[in-house]
Amino acid sequence: MNPRADQTDPSDRTGPSGTADPSDPSGPSIHRVPVLIVGGSLVGLSTSLFLGRLGVRHMVVERHAGTSIHPRGRGNNVRTMELFRTAGVEPMIRQASATLAGNHGILQTPTLVGDAGEWLFKEIDPGGGLARFSSSSWCLCSQNDLEPVLLEHATRLGGDLRYGTELMSFDSEPSGVNAVVKSRETGEHTTIRADYLVAADGPRSPVREQLGIGRSGPGDLFSNVSITFRSRRLADVVGERRFIVCYLTDPDADGALLPVDNRENWVFHAPWHPELGETLEEFTDERCVEHIRRAVGVADLDVEITGRAPWRAAQRVARSYRSGRVFLAGDSAHEMSPTGAFGSNTGIQDAHNLAWKLAAVLGGWAGEGLLDTYDAERRPVAEATSARAAARSVEHSHPGFAPPPGAGGGGGPQRGILNVALGYRYPQGAVLGTDPAAAVVPERLDLSGEPGSRAPHMAVRHRGEPISTLDLYERSFVLLSSADDPAGWHEAAVRLADGTSVPLTSYRVGAGADAELTPEGDADWSAVHGTTPGGAVLVRPDGFVAWRSSGPVPDAGTALREALATLLAAD
Repeated sequence: MNPRADQTDPSDRTGPSGTADPSDPSGPSIHRVPVLIVGGSLVGLSTSLFLGRLGVRHMVVERHAGTSIHPRGRGNNVRTMELFRTAGVEPMIRQASATLAGNHGILQTPTLVGDAGEWLFKEIDPGGGLARFSSSSWCLCSQNDLEPVLLEHATRLGGDLRYGTELMSFDSEPSGVNAVVKSRETGEHTTIRADYLVAADGPRSPVREQLGIGRSGPGDLFSNVSITFRSRRLADVVGERRFIVCYLTDPDADGALLPVDNRENWVFHAPWHPELGETLEEFTDERCVEHIRRAVGVADLDVEITGRAPWRAAQRVARSYRSGRVFLAGDSAHEMSPTGAFGSNTGIQDAHNLAWKLAAVLGGWAGEGLLDTYDAERRPVAEATSARAAARSVEHSHPGFAPPPGAGGGGGPQRGILNVALGYRYPQGAVLGTDPAAAVVPERLDLSGEPGSRAPHMAVRHRGEPISTLDLYERSFVLLSSADDPAGWHEAAVRLADGTSVPLTSYRVGAGADAELTPEGDADWSAVHGTTPGGAVLVRPDGFVAWRSSGPVPDAGTALREALATLLAAD
């Protein structure tokens, strides 16, 4: 932890808990915290969870009174679930999402009456092939079910999470950030002094606006109204078709139908055209009921409207993710079409990338320059992913989306989805041995240990317990080498860990008595990781390969020390 975070400032008239000293009548309370997170939705809560796992003190302020109440943003891709698995919350998330555990496909049909239409895909993971690449899998968990799980665990880890609290102002200095927040219940103002601020405050981010960070991209794509409703008879119409979403294509009543519980609660996304002068007030209960009935194909369907929420899809990426001591994450950094849920997943993965880097700098084992790699790594991922999300909206004929003439669908309804979700890479950043000009999203999924890619999944036993190698990556750098280690990688790593503040764990892989990890079956760890038995692979705390040596080197200690010093921007 940064010593500055725990020093007592004579100007801070606070008690030992960081709250205002009751004997001081001079003004508002002042808190000091290493990281202030503005925004307590999915990305803000994920940032809190990941920082809490790394022991970084932080505060979250969120203007709304609680977590989301609307069933949205529910597609959590395999990479996101890997992160939640490592953070210890995957079982609870799957429990929260149990109602929709059997929903897998995407259906496109004129109506739900009869058997017309086609499945864009019927299974997320047909044949179970994903198990070759990951220890986890996709999970359909609505934001209103996911956020309480994240909140509970972030709080349990010591996060100071304050809902109903609004950021009023902030200023960023070379030494830190000063912010003023207000309780929306009591009106009390509090000054926060933080080393860093993470803005997870949404697409209209006041923090980004104050910093003057512009955005690039096509801009607004389309608008929808999300209508929640009850219908008991709709389940009979749907029958055994357990879809994630059904695109209903009647030209006079198109929309997207999403099950909430497969029984009586549903969501319908109806196209909205404010650019043509259409107002939200025109979406009366009567209009919504008639639209849903026509789209479904049942004229007398029981429909009880329970809510409506407008939303706009856009494609924009901030021109910079960092301004001094302030970082953008999630929708404040990027907007993209909701088709495929790429936006929320990209934001959660932003948080994971940033969390270990903040922990490293605050902990004193990395230089400030490491934080610049957040922008270098995550912004190109958002640019590539947002383009793919827009292409998928074309493929799925998302209601209300009229793409520019000639816009293609990217080669097929499922082309490259896993590449985007799991195979993206960091050609530049805190990585060594990469091609800076390489594509961020490769043409084919290749998780073979190349620097800049997510480290390969490999089933192993550690102290007799079956795990994935992905489970090893969270709190430290990890060096993998052979149990038969002629170059002395393991000994060099142990000496380096003992002699520096850099958290570094070394595992020898093989069948010998000295091995900490034993591969399941006849898998060859070095072949899986793209090296030789005499080489080594260095994996970052976020599970991305930082560096690898294809074989033995004359001085393993020097090679490893120099690699870490470069990666961590050490002075």
